[in-house]
Amino acid sequence: MTAFEATIPPAVEPAPGWSQSLADGAPGIALLHWENARTGTGSEGLARQWFAAMTSGPVTARPDVAGLYRGVPAVGFALHAADHPGYGAALRNFDEHIAVLAQTRLANAHDRIDRAELPVLREFDLISGLTGIGAGLLRRHGHSTLLGQVLGYLVRLTEPVRHDGDLLPGWWCPTGPRGQTTNAWRGGHANLGIAHGISGPLALLATALRRGITVPGQVEAIERITAWLDEWCQSSDGRVWWPGVISRAEWRTAIVRQFSPQRPSWCYGTPGLVRAQQLAALAFADTRRQQTAEDALTGCLRDEHQLALLKDASVCHGWAGLIHATRRVAADAPPGGSLAQLLPGLEARLIDHLHQYGPPAGNGLLEGGTGIQLVQLATNAAPITRWDACLLLEA
Repeated sequence: MTAFEATIPPAVEPAPGWSQSLADGAPGIALLHWENARTGTGSEGLARQWFAAMTSGPVTARPDVAGLYRGVPAVGFALHAADHPGYGAALRNFDEHIAVLAQTRLANAHDRIDRAELPVLREFDLISGLTGIGAGLLRRHGHSTLLGQVLGYLVRLTEPVRHDGDLLPGWWCPTGPRGQTTNAWRGGHANLGIAHGISGPLALLATALRRGITVPGQVEAIERITAWLDEWCQSSDGRVWWPGVISRAEWRTAIVRQFSPQRPSWCYGTPGLVRAQQLAALAFADTRRQQTAEDALTGCLRDEHQLALLKDASVCHGWAGLIHATRRVAADAPPGGSLAQLLPGLEARLIDHLHQYGPPAGNGLLEGGTGIQLVQLATNAAPITRWDACLLLEA
């Protein structure tokens, strides 16, 4: 048994009661078993048991709760990834609920913009917001009217807004990244990450554009986001990096108080930020921006100070996420680049970490053993189920 195979304890069984969370519940684990079945390393019967477990009770479609990582979008994402004819009727039912959910969320978001109020993260982010719902729609249907409406909302999100005398980006939030209203976050913040920040909308807008899916203002929205990321790009000691968040005080002084790179995680760090910018560069055939992004990730992977900041093996903020993001960036980089050459060493370090510290305590996709195993299964080929569409990493 390898370190990866040991990450999900044998006691985990597809019994009723598992949550509807793609992050740490049955949908993510079902994806793993279906990927196993598709690659010939697991049982389709076991995968179907997990799908039954995640639909054994009512699945929430509440607008204040449901998003890509919870409720009908999460379960629908997993069902679609299975690509099994037996799930067709259930998927069509989920499509109807997702459409109502998306329309409700869109109406609320547009009303908020019309009132010239600032958004909360869960309005637009990948994990809970409309970017995540859009990612699910893109994976499920490709081009659709509803996806176009989500993209149109994201275009509006990027339009500047005046607040308390400052002209702020439209994704500026009125509180801190965890909803704090303390003095440190007086005036709110802007989030750069792919999980909760503006790199998520950037990745979705760019991926849609690459697939020929366009709405008015989409190109300009991508340009606004990339220009803003350029503005906050930091360079120190030969390292190129971005902060995870910007406070109002930093905005007003144009000085980042963070003096060195954050941990190189998928969720907030260089790997996710680079992938979003690479996707934008590919959509625009901008070789200069593409090279700049890829060089930033190469520098990150060669910087032991940054790698030492990784304290766990997970997809969200650990070694597995770093590795899988690097794979996706390397696959779209010019042949013979250094990123692909660095991957075997990173994969070995993940296994070393698991041997030294053991597997994560949880079993989920984002922070537990499920995600690590999914990354391991993709060592030699892209995921068959395309599960990483939920991370906005696939092209």
